[in-house]
Formats: sequence, C-alpha cells, structure tokens
Amino acid sequence: MKLSQLAQALGVELRPTGRPAGDDVEVQDVAAIHSATPASLVFAEDAQSFAAALASRAAAIIVSPKLTVSASDKSLLLAAQPKLAFARAARLLKPAVPASGLDPTAVIDPTTTLGEQVSVGPYAVIEANGLIGTGTRVGAGAVIGAGVKIGADCHIYPRVVIYSGTELGNHVVVHAGVVLGSDGFGYVRDAVTGEYLQFPQQGRLVIEDDVEIGANTTIDRGALEETRIERGVKIDNLVHLGHNVRVGRNVVIAAQTGVSGSSSIGDDAVVGGQVGIGDHAHIGEQVILGSGSGVLTHKKVKGPGIVFWGRPARPLRRYLRELAALARLARTSNDKEER
Repeated sequence: MKLSQLAQALGVELRPTGRPAGDDVEVQDVAAIHSATPASLVFAEDAQSFAAALASRAAAIIVSPKLTVSASDKSLLLAAQPKLAFARAARLLKPAVPASGLDPTAVIDPTTTLGEQVSVGPYAVIEANGLIGTGTRVGAGAVIGAGVKIGADCHIYPRVVIYSGTELGNHVVVHAGVVLGSDGFGYVRDAVTGEYLQFPQQGRLVIEDDVEIGANTTIDRGALEETRIERGVKIDNLVHLGHNVRVGRNVVIAAQTGVSGSSSIGDDAVVGGQVGIGDHAHIGEQVILGSGSGVLTHKKVKGPGIVFWGRPARPLRRYLRELAALARLARTSNDKEER
C-alpha cells in the first residue's frame, strides 16, 4: 500500500522525506524497529525509540508530532496515539485470507444457512438450523450446536465448541479450545438427602460485535435468562465467566480470572490476571482490578477510574498503607524477639 493511501485510511498527517517530490514509498508490513525492512512501517512513542527508528531500515515511522524533527530521510506519519495508529495500520496491511470453502470432511446439517465466502475446516460439525454469516471461518474440529447464530467475518479457531442457545455478533474472534454456552454451575441441595439437583440452565449466551475470546476460555449460558458479553470486550486465555454474568463494553479481562454467576462488570473496566469475583458482585465502570485481587460475594466495587488491589479488594492507596503498617508491625515484633 502506498504511504499516502495508508495515511488517508488512518486519518493522520503524512510528512514526506527530504527526497524529491512525489516520492511516495510502498509499505508492505509492520515490524519491530530492529527487524524492519525497507518495506516496513514502525512506530515510536518516545525520543529513544524515535532515534532508533530513524537509524533503522524502516520505510516510514508513525510518531507523535511532539517528537518529530525538522528534516528526516524517512517519511513520517504524525499521530496523536502512535501505538494505536500502528495497530490500525497492521490490520490494513495484513493480507486478506482467501475463503477456503467447505472441507469435504466437514459435517454440515442441510438446514443450516451459510453466507457467502464461508470457510469450514476439516472435521468441523455444524448442527441443524444454524446461521453462519458472510466471510466467517470455522476451524478444524470445531463443533457448532443446533440453532447457533454466528455473524459476519467471525473467526472460529480449531476445536472451539459452541453450545445451542448461543449467538455471536459480527467480527468476533474465538480462539482454540474455547467453550461457549455450556451449563452454569448451579445446584439446589436437598436438605433431607443431602443430594444436589441442577437448577435449570436453559438461558442464552449472547456475544456482541468485535469481541475477542482467548484460548481455552469458557463462558456459561444463562440459567433462566442470559449471559451477555457486550461490544468490544477482550478476554485473555483461561478465563471463566459463570452463568448470568454481564460484561460491559470495552472491558479487558486478563488470564486465569474467574467471575462467578450473576455478577456484572461495567463499561471500560480493566480486570487483571488471576482475579476472583464472587457471585452477585458488581464492578463499576472504569474500575481497575489489580492482578490477584478478590471481590467478595455481593460486593459492589465503585468507580470510575479507581484502582483496587488485594484480597478482599480495596482501593490501592489503602491497600499499600495496610501493607506498610503490617511491615512496621513485623519489624517491631522482630526487634522485641531479638532483645
């Protein structure tokens, strides 16, 4: 793609090199500064990385206007958020994957509707009355249950299992080993016999547009209503979301986090790795839960923009004060023992 075309697509300013007018370089890919080629685009967020980028083999640099120099032998794309513009450029420069069609070993029920340019890999199974949107790719060995609806331009990686009662929007990415729409962990105990009987797990799971779900993550269906993951959510590997959970827009959830049933997470929240959230808890909008935090059952963690840490989670400043007080107490105790 010509650099001028890329600049227009990104909505950023192009500052050409000092070379003769009309020199519009071709960029083919994005790269790290040290591995860039004469056809690569790189980015710089500080003076040190910008100096390295200028000395690299890269064809062009995405950089903040605050860091630019008056003259350069490299073309510059001026962006307020260089890293974000770089990520968008990577998507634009990534070669389109051609539709591979339907593998002859795939098992597709004739009542399922397939959009145009759908790809289904080897030994995948798509059960009755489903809907697969235009341009969606289903990987090898994936199992799509009866009545599942998947939107356009989704990518279902190998060995994904999607139970009946699940609906995916457009541009959803589901990585290998994910299980969507399985029964939630809900049981009623018989006080006489001590036995457990499963509470009905017959609700839906709805995944909205532009969600990405990391490998081996599991998300349960609702019990009587629905579990819903709203638009733009990004979920890491090995995350579990229980039944009736609701995750708001543009939430980020890191690996090995568990969210118990009927809890909710507000828009734009950030949940660190190995966080545990009890049932019926609520995490407010724009809250940040530090890695390893724990939120108790029925607890409300209010935002916006407050960082919480610890088990149980409390505001970061309070948590650090408590750690400091504990350290002082330990030193005092040690001093007494030494005497």
